[in-house]
Amino acid sequence: MANIISVVSSKGGTGKTTIALNLAVALAEAGDRTLLIDVDPLGAVGFSLARDDTEWRGLAEHIVDETPLEEVIIQTKLSQLALLPRGRLDPLDIDIYENILRCSSALQEIVDAMSDNFRFIVIDTPSGLGSVTRAALSASTHVLLPLQAEPLALRSISQALHVIRHVKDNENRKLELLGVVAMMVRLDMDVSFNIMHAAWSSLPGVLETYIPRAEIFHLASEKGLPVAFLPGRYPPETKRFEILATEIKTLIYNMGGDTGVENERPQRELI
Repeated sequence: MANIISVVSSKGGTGKTTIALNLAVALAEAGDRTLLIDVDPLGAVGFSLARDDTEWRGLAEHIVDETPLEEVIIQTKLSQLALLPRGRLDPLDIDIYENILRCSSALQEIVDAMSDNFRFIVIDTPSGLGSVTRAALSASTHVLLPLQAEPLALRSISQALHVIRHVKDNENRKLELLGVVAMMVRLDMDVSFNIMHAAWSSLPGVLETYIPRAEIFHLASEKGLPVAFLPGRYPPETKRFEILATEIKTLIYNMGGDTGVENERPQRELI
């Protein structure tokens, strides 16, 4: 069964899609079959990969037109990673798309259908805590909260934590908070350092791994690539996502999830 991770933020600009895309890549490059689903009505994953708004069919065609999943899931050039993009969605039809996700079990049916084919399903949600995000949380086993290292993000993260608790208590008992991952961190700046100190001391489950503010993310966005796919010297930010993937897998394993780690190992001889 897959571990289904929704990446959720109560406000925009926190690096949510950056986390979802690069985490999915890191999990896949570690050998775990991974599916990245873009449920954001704005199609943030597609834009991050420099794709035209109408280039890919995807989730919208599946839930509106009943196009079979196998026809809209894209196998990427990374053998362990597949993508279910948002699809071709006219901005005038966003309310129809949101209503279907809110009022039906469409997303739950998708993750159920794909659960045996993937070890991880990463869901990139829209900014905010509206109906699409709630549908994603109801279909997930885990949730990850990006925290931009700035005061407004720290003040508003309590809203996301409140919604997560409500969904777990009333809609999805399987949902577990993986933790808070700090984004755009600059420990050499007083504001960022103070935010990180406050987060580490007052928030539950702040992950050890954080993602620094770096120009390479702008370059990756310009080229439409995950950071691990940029040419040249191996960027240290790529290593951050590898460490994040390992930390998340450890958390899931400790929560009783299946990460492919064997509980028992045979004795081996070194010499």
